[in-house]
Parts: sequence; C-alpha cells; structure tokens
Amino acid sequence: MYAVEIDQSKRLLVISGSQRVTAEQARMAEERVRELLEDVAPGFRVLADFRWLASMDSAAARHIAEIMDALAEKGVASVTRVMPDPHKDIGLNILSQFHYRSEIQIATFQTLADALQSMAGGGSSAT
Repeated sequence: MYAVEIDQSKRLLVISGSQRVTAEQARMAEERVRELLEDVAPGFRVLADFRWLASMDSAAARHIAEIMDALAEKGVASVTRVMPDPHKDIGLNILSQFHYRSEIQIATFQTLADALQSMAGGGSSAT
C-alpha cells in the first residue's frame, strides 16, 4: 500500500509504503504525486517512509522511476528516506542515480527519528 500527502506550510511531500506494494498501487501513487505537485514551487522536500514495507512488486520500479522524474521536474531540493532494513531497499539508490540530478540531496536513515532530526537540521548521520 502507498500513501501520499503534502504539508504545504512545511513544503513537505510525504510518501509512505507499507505491507506489500503492487505495481497498480505504485501507479496510483505516481498519479497522486503528480496531482499534489501541480501547485508546488521548486525547493520542496520529500520524506519517503518505508518502515512498514514488507515487499514491492518488481513491476512497481517503473512507477517509482516516474515518481522520481516528477519530483526532479518540479525541483525537489531533498529526499529523505526511512529504510530500517537495507535488505528491503528496492533499488532506490540505483534508480536515484538515473532519475535525480546530482544537486538533489538524498539521505537514508534506519529510523524515522533520525530522519526527522536530520530534516530539522539536527544532522544525524545517514546510511
């Protein structure tokens, strides 16, 4: 399952993946991201929370790449990921190399607390 929401006041897009994510769910998340980004100015941030992710269909990778392209096109400043189990990483680092510009800051953390501290300027070390 995917959930996508935006906090306009904080200029923060939150994408959450949980349980088993299908290609269809990833496609719907892609559509939702594009809808939410319509009126967003460049310089926004993304928090991608995968704490509760069990698995993701390999066919979802195409839609994940499209989400990354949409974020890059709209001028995302940073992407902060929460991925407690590195074995569940679905190739996000590899996809990032092809779909994000080098100036986009990307950090991955094992805990949500560390990710939020980093986003608030606390500077916890990313993995």
